[in-house]
Amino acid sequence: MTDFQEYDTRLEDWEAVRADTAFSGLLVGNGASRAVWDDFGYDSLFENARVVEEKTLSPSELSVFDAMQTRSFEQVLGALKTTSRINKALAVSSAAPRNRYYAIKEALINTVHAVHIPWRLVQPSTLATLNQELGRYRTVFTTNYDLLNYWAIQHAPETISDLFLGDDHSFDLSQATTDKPRLLYLHGGLHLVRNQDGTARKLTSTEGTLLGSFAINNTLKTLDDVPLFVNEGPSSDKLKTIRSSDYLSFCYEQLLQHGDNLCLFGQALGEQDRHIVHALRLAAPKTVAISIYPRSQAFIQHQKRHYAKVFQGLEVQLRFFDAKSHPLGDPKLSVPVEV
Repeated sequence: MTDFQEYDTRLEDWEAVRADTAFSGLLVGNGASRAVWDDFGYDSLFENARVVEEKTLSPSELSVFDAMQTRSFEQVLGALKTTSRINKALAVSSAAPRNRYYAIKEALINTVHAVHIPWRLVQPSTLATLNQELGRYRTVFTTNYDLLNYWAIQHAPETISDLFLGDDHSFDLSQATTDKPRLLYLHGGLHLVRNQDGTARKLTSTEGTLLGSFAINNTLKTLDDVPLFVNEGPSSDKLKTIRSSDYLSFCYEQLLQHGDNLCLFGQALGEQDRHIVHALRLAAPKTVAISIYPRSQAFIQHQKRHYAKVFQGLEVQLRFFDAKSHPLGDPKLSVPVEV
């Protein structure tokens, strides 16, 4: 591994890095979404759901999160759905858990509305740029659950596969191979739901999904459809949710096995991402190219120290490049946030 004893402030140009090293994998994080829409920098959907203007989480709904000791909407909604079904089977009133289920889901939807970039502001050229860049890698991993990558795939669906190839756009492990570049949602997505049997399904435009205006489709008003995304809590909670889903488990296993060269863009690899760090250390890619946004010389040095520590002890070559020199960090992609 490269020894950055002095932690210099030099950052390479991405095109120069790409010119002499082939990268089969890309791991995209929140920084890529923020390059387009700065409001994606929200720290916590849970905290936003407590103060959002429309339908905040009430004390009774917050008590469910407290009882489960989690801030994960996915875990809470899944537990309430199960409780409601069990109560019904035992001839016990299921009204309370069912009502809390709908209320928490509504608060989640309103919170997402408040922070997500509106479809009407997304330029076709932006989607074309994203689609073209994602299509240059054999495997794209993303921890983002917003809709930018989904919209980018929809822009030219023949370019990239998200592996939701089964009946009703479900994930079928037996159909998880493709010759196309593939996009894997490590933390799920707003357009993904967990079926009653625990499998995953993709919502489509024919179901009214998030194409045109940003509106969660009507199927989310049913008890069966729990949004499938990992959004809150410590790394251990995130890994627990991942292991409970066949689709998320598959995506995580693919990261564990990615020993080839990997580009990290907008991926902080902080304390909340210890499960991602664990997977990367076991995979031990030969070369890891890491984007850094040059806020200041001190920030660049701090970031280099951080990533050097993440991969400490491994025979991994680290290369640091200017995030703005990468197509996903092009300043031209930025859309001003509406006030």
